[in-house]
Amino acid sequence: MDRLPWTKFHWTVVVGLGVSWILDGLEVQIVAQNGFATALGMDSAQIGLTGTIYLLGQVVGALYFGRLADRLGRKRLFILTLAIYLVASGIAGLSTDMWFLWVFRFIAGMGIGGEYTAINSAIDELIPSKYRGRVDIAVNGTYWAGAALGATANIFLLSDESFANSWGWRIGFFIGPVFGLIIIYLRRHIPESPRWMVTHGKEVEATKVVDKIEADITKKGTKLSKVTDDQAMLIAPMKSVPFGKVVRVFVLEYPKRTFLGLSMMITQSFLYNAIFFSYALVLENFYHISSANTGYYIFPFALGNLIGPLLLGPLFDTIGRRKMIFATYGLAAVVLAISASLFQANVLNATTHVILWCIAFFFASAGASSAYLTVSEIFPLELRGQAISYFFVVAQIVGSFGPTIFGALIGKGDDRGPITGGFYLGAAVMLVGGIIALIFGVNAEGKALEDIADPLSKIKETEEPLSAKGTQS
Repeated sequence: MDRLPWTKFHWTVVVGLGVSWILDGLEVQIVAQNGFATALGMDSAQIGLTGTIYLLGQVVGALYFGRLADRLGRKRLFILTLAIYLVASGIAGLSTDMWFLWVFRFIAGMGIGGEYTAINSAIDELIPSKYRGRVDIAVNGTYWAGAALGATANIFLLSDESFANSWGWRIGFFIGPVFGLIIIYLRRHIPESPRWMVTHGKEVEATKVVDKIEADITKKGTKLSKVTDDQAMLIAPMKSVPFGKVVRVFVLEYPKRTFLGLSMMITQSFLYNAIFFSYALVLENFYHISSANTGYYIFPFALGNLIGPLLLGPLFDTIGRRKMIFATYGLAAVVLAISASLFQANVLNATTHVILWCIAFFFASAGASSAYLTVSEIFPLELRGQAISYFFVVAQIVGSFGPTIFGALIGKGDDRGPITGGFYLGAAVMLVGGIIALIFGVNAEGKALEDIADPLSKIKETEEPLSAKGTQS
């Protein structure tokens, strides 16, 4: 799989699977602009709590579906989790009170949380190693295409106050499910990961998948290099990994990588959840921008977040993971600190503040996307889904308090001091994350996943011979 050139097949994988991030960005944007607040009688703290509930749903979904992705396969899960999201998000648009909204926001979050584990696992295992960094970062960055779509939609849906309070915000919740129905059809044509198949005793099916991909490539005249015997390894299939073994891998075998993954995921999660869920509140309470017009300011912010991973992503495959993670986290922290200082001095307006945040999150977005790339590629294949889920869970538990904290710090907008302290905290958190990545990061660029971390099912030379317990892949 790693020696393949870029083909139509890989575009199908990127489009079919990457859309989950677009849907998440759309969902978060719908809530961030709080068009439902007036209709459901919610204050700033309750709006922030709505974001927290969605994030906690992601935590539960990632934790539950992550283990299933490693046990049952990537494909089954990325179909199931998308279906859960579609149904729950649509029902949330029918909410008649705050509690009804919270329940189905939680369930929709579960679907998206499960998406993260299956999607990132499948992408890493299907994309050639020389493209893996840029593809994973770009796909994760498409979250902001969804945010831009949501911001644009809300400009129209929330422009008229009477329409916004009755149907405008409800229609916003239906956009994602309609879009997702198309993607479910496309995902049916994406195969199961051959890597997952081999480690679960499905080597015949895995061979058929790879043979079909190779046949489609060679039909167009492309010659593929042969796979030499020295690249082979012996595999003893494992249907599941005992939880005790999971703990041992993270705590005893790869403690530095565990610390690295947790640090990167927690820092980016806290910053993004805190800033983005309170973004509209800052515009409304300090710059007196109406909720109907915040989309005009959120759209360029989302665009900067989208362009960052697309432009900087290739550098993670060339300059390298460690250097680029440090650079993106560090530059984001510096610009955020500058914007906080100017905000406190009251020399910014809505436009200049957004410009500074666009610059900061141009870098932060690429760094945040690299956090998901890092945790999905530095642990053994059999634990990839669980690794993503566990790190995501811890990060979101910490990050889920960000919206509530920042919502409380904003208050009614009569004192800039508390929220300025919050902005400085976000900058410091990102800087620490970047330094940790520079020290403990893994140079995974251009390497096959099996070279970064041995599969747990790999039979070492000191173990039983192939004829006794394994298969060759």
